[in-house]
Amino acid sequence: MSKAYVVAEGMDYYQEMLTLGQDHTGRVRASSSRSRPRKVRIREYKIPDLNADPCLDMDEEDTGEVVGFRPQDADYSLNVPQLPYELEVEILARLPRFEYWKLKFLNKRFSRLLKEGKIFKVRRDRGVVEPSVFMRSHGDTKWTMFDKNFENYQEVPELPLPSDSSFFLGDKESLCAGTHLIVTGNEGESIALWRYELETSKWFKGPAMITPRILFASATCGSVAFVAGGLKMYGETSKEVVNEAEKYDSRTKTWTRLRGMNKRRQFCSGCFLRGKFYVLGGKDENDKNLTCGERYDEGTDTWELIPNILKDTSFSSIQSPPLLAVVNENLYSLETSANELRVYDTNANAWKKLGDVPVRAKSNGGWGVAFRSLGDKLLVIGESVGPSRTETMSVYTCRPSANREEKLLWEESKGCCGVKLSHFILNCCVMIA
Repeated sequence: MSKAYVVAEGMDYYQEMLTLGQDHTGRVRASSSRSRPRKVRIREYKIPDLNADPCLDMDEEDTGEVVGFRPQDADYSLNVPQLPYELEVEILARLPRFEYWKLKFLNKRFSRLLKEGKIFKVRRDRGVVEPSVFMRSHGDTKWTMFDKNFENYQEVPELPLPSDSSFFLGDKESLCAGTHLIVTGNEGESIALWRYELETSKWFKGPAMITPRILFASATCGSVAFVAGGLKMYGETSKEVVNEAEKYDSRTKTWTRLRGMNKRRQFCSGCFLRGKFYVLGGKDENDKNLTCGERYDEGTDTWELIPNILKDTSFSSIQSPPLLAVVNENLYSLETSANELRVYDTNANAWKKLGDVPVRAKSNGGWGVAFRSLGDKLLVIGESVGPSRTETMSVYTCRPSANREEKLLWEESKGCCGVKLSHFILNCCVMIA
């Protein structure tokens, strides 16, 4: 019997185990011929969905009690066949990631498998990763994680900070690397960094950047993230625009210093395109708008200046950093002054106009709009340009083509699993895990 066959059979079995039935007998459905379904007696307990607290940690419960269950009323230790460790990981790595929270309700062994991180490593190695969108909008105190189709969501636990913390109340910047969500912001006279780990659904402080900063450019490539430029703070009054760059590795939880850019810049944006880290736009140390960009080659540890890459960009006093996204090795931008999607021609060092976008990016100079790549699609979130304006966010995706002759077909994600978030998006980043 081949390993692929065993993995496929195992996936079917675990999918059935994760489908917790709610019939009148309270039976947990596990219809595989390898085990007989067992009754679970539950009193006034609803099988949790993705709105449930993701921080449940069965390993840390002294009594082994699952919140909502009465231990004397329930037998939730299912008859799970003991498989070889490596095979078990291979099977679980192929399950949809938004089903993983259910593993904690099966037994402690599955919960430990998640925390070890091996499942996510196998997902990367086998190419079965999937994107998730982490987002925080105006008025929110915590992040919300959506699946790629905005059909499921999970609330990320709040940062473990006091309510009067300057970090909690101030502006923040976010990026993803591997299974880590990185959040930075001012905290008193310094810049703090927190990371959320998907494996444990918990927040940890640090590790700090080598050069702590805000208003920087960033880009993700698998398990690592690159940052460059930004504003370095010295107390409450002293500030410095920097050209320094570094790389974060989520596997080792460390930062590595890289060669600095040719120019100092803040309010800049980054992306990873064709194996290189691009940084575009921003303002220099004299608060002058920059129309040039730079690209970093990690193999040679060098930066190449790209003159006039933003020469046709309109700037305003309230202009946000450039809104950039990469799909199928093509670089796209949302030109906020015209509410227009453009694609970059690397050979001509010019941008081609592709058509309108369905959100109001112009009104606030690009602030409050999320523009990201989501697999083979472009994602844009904000206030709809339609006649029925609402206070909640609108989510649109499209599969773009670099051919200007093809009409853009934007699809709206209806309902967004019932989540009502403000249309003014403060933070948004995509995790591939």
